[in-house]
Amino acid sequence: MTTVVPFDPTRSSRSAARTAHAADRAAARECSIVTAEGGVPLVTGEYAEYANFDYAASAPCLTSVAEALSEALPFYASVHRGAGHHSQVSTDAYERARRSVARFLGVRTQADQGGSADAVVFVRGTTDAVNLLARAVPEGCTVVVFESEHHASLLPWEHPASRAAKVVRLPLPESPEAAVGAARAALAEAPEGPRLLCVTAASNVTGEIWPVEELVEAAHAEGARVLVDAAQYVPHLPFSLTGTGADYVALSGHKLYAPFGSGVLAGRADWLREATPYLAGGGATRKVTEHDVVWNDLPARHEAGSPNVLGAVALAAACETFTNRTLSLQHIREAALLERLRAGLAEIDGVHELTLWGAEHARVGIVSFVVDGLPADLLASALSAEYGIGVRDGLFCAHPLTGHLLPEGHTQAVRASLGVGTTEEHVDRLVGAVADLVARGPRWEYADCDGRLAPVPDPRNVL
Repeated sequence: MTTVVPFDPTRSSRSAARTAHAADRAAARECSIVTAEGGVPLVTGEYAEYANFDYAASAPCLTSVAEALSEALPFYASVHRGAGHHSQVSTDAYERARRSVARFLGVRTQADQGGSADAVVFVRGTTDAVNLLARAVPEGCTVVVFESEHHASLLPWEHPASRAAKVVRLPLPESPEAAVGAARAALAEAPEGPRLLCVTAASNVTGEIWPVEELVEAAHAEGARVLVDAAQYVPHLPFSLTGTGADYVALSGHKLYAPFGSGVLAGRADWLREATPYLAGGGATRKVTEHDVVWNDLPARHEAGSPNVLGAVALAAACETFTNRTLSLQHIREAALLERLRAGLAEIDGVHELTLWGAEHARVGIVSFVVDGLPADLLASALSAEYGIGVRDGLFCAHPLTGHLLPEGHTQAVRASLGVGTTEEHVDRLVGAVADLVARGPRWEYADCDGRLAPVPDPRNVL
């Protein structure tokens, strides 16, 4: 059984208290999440309210998303080719969802560009979106990417199916300014022909915000295009293709509080229109004969098969909930909580935060850290089993970046990420639990169980 629990208002640090309180009240009226009743079991036999610090991996479902799905389910049917009432209703919902996502991302219209409007293609997530573009770039394209990227943005360009002729991996930049300079130099030195810069908007490891607009300006000055991985950015701050000037953007619904298997690649239509369909099959075709196939135009060209209608509806509901105003208020609230968390962790001996550009650089609600003498997997397991706190441990699918940032003697890190349901009590409990584990160590024994540490014995009924 589930219940909808609005997030509790929180207090920020003294310097931002009034602003954060106002943001809490305003955002709480518009955002709430679906969560389980009764808390989570601890190895001690007690129960604790779940403190979720794993939003950067997958965010829980928004109430508005769950409500939108409940309304759509009775009319669910396959879209675009059905004459029946439900098919027509579902088709309308699917295409309305596309328009909602387009508004959320500030896509360019035909009037904006004096030609073709931006395409909005539904995919499974950011990884799927980048792989689609990797197969759609023109032959001979040079792709420039920083080694700080998530694997979803780093690896598809080098896949055998990618059409990129050359991939230039740039080392980790020492500053945002250095990143802009390195990207422009690499694009200027690239062979003649199409060029693309792929960059994240916010790091999934450190939360640090990248200088997207400056990178776009530098790339355009060299005649190159830009793909922005906004998966970690859009759950926290507004993003606009028109506003930034970026050519493409990719995101995942499951990180935007719509965990139903949908994502988006949006951006300039020409490369996508000219490319061979990402998948061959029904929906992508206009006509098939014994000797020939005529492929559909966008967006159907890259949406073969039966589309994920409910995933699209869910993603659109999240986009409609997170207006620019709501996201801005939410970011103020999260910034106060993040400041509280980082300040609390900094007071604990042996805790080291990972950062690429320093503690003062702007970031979204993510902090990764290590603890001297306490392996990341043991810390994460103990936080869950003994305190009811969910964090992520490992290298976060960004091995080059995380490996570079880890202090000597550490092989993995712990990541705590904030979101709509995070409260001040959750933050204080996490800080207190880390301090307690540093001072006294875990209270339980832990051993390897199918590749990760687990309490031994484990008296919880975790399933």
